[in-house]
Amino acid sequence: RFIDTGITEQTMVGMAAGLALRGRIPIIHALAPFLTMRAFEFIRTDVGIANLPVKLCGYIPGFLSDGNGPTHQSIEDVSLMRAIPGMQVFAPADEEDMVMMLPHIWNSPHPSYIRANHKKGNYSHAPYEPGKAEVISEGNDVTLLVYGFLFDTALQTKALLEQEGLSVGLVNMRSLKPVDEEVIILSALKDTLLVTIEDHFLTGGLYSIVAETLLKSRLSANVFPVALEERWFKPGLLSEVLEHEAFTAKHIAANIINEIQQIKIIHNG
Repeated sequence: RFIDTGITEQTMVGMAAGLALRGRIPIIHALAPFLTMRAFEFIRTDVGIANLPVKLCGYIPGFLSDGNGPTHQSIEDVSLMRAIPGMQVFAPADEEDMVMMLPHIWNSPHPSYIRANHKKGNYSHAPYEPGKAEVISEGNDVTLLVYGFLFDTALQTKALLEQEGLSVGLVNMRSLKPVDEEVIILSALKDTLLVTIEDHFLTGGLYSIVAETLLKSRLSANVFPVALEERWFKPGLLSEVLEHEAFTAKHIAANIINEIQQIKIIHNG
């Protein structure tokens, strides 16, 4: 049964909470910035406090809102949604990854937020395991931790770094809450550098999740973030956005190589 509420995100969330109280599992869909920000109080209060199994699908999150200015950019959604007690947060790498994840998300008894990703990918993903990241490869020099749309960019970055002789790990995080803490800790223990890659503000996203995980485990590591630090992105075609914001594989690989060189200089005293 499909219900179009119009441009009324707050009403939509309130209706979904009511349907969930009556035993339904509502799946609601809207542009990510308006779903997570305009309707935030309703998500927190109507859905979160009651821990209702409402499934929130945020459309065109992050750089996928490439042609839009700051009002239509959702680059704080992970931070907002994971702050709600009981809320699960998912970020599939591409359409195939999302299709595999959705049945598990829908069957979860918890409220969930999905960074909907309709982009076709070039990678054949492993079956989804709830709460587990997808380990693409393991490395000893650097491990790339990524979620969502930028997975393909991370794959390209991995190839460029390997051409430079580096041993590179790559992890598709898939779930940001619950997060696979084990894969973060193991990577931190064996790699020279961890790199978080995300089309999200630096604050509250994967970089913060990694920091929280390491602090909780009383560990320290070299962590290099690729994120939007204190800025919105300049709108344009997707390829133009990635180039302007230095989120292409070429830019990321060059910055990682520079960071590794800086670490070696410090260690060599």
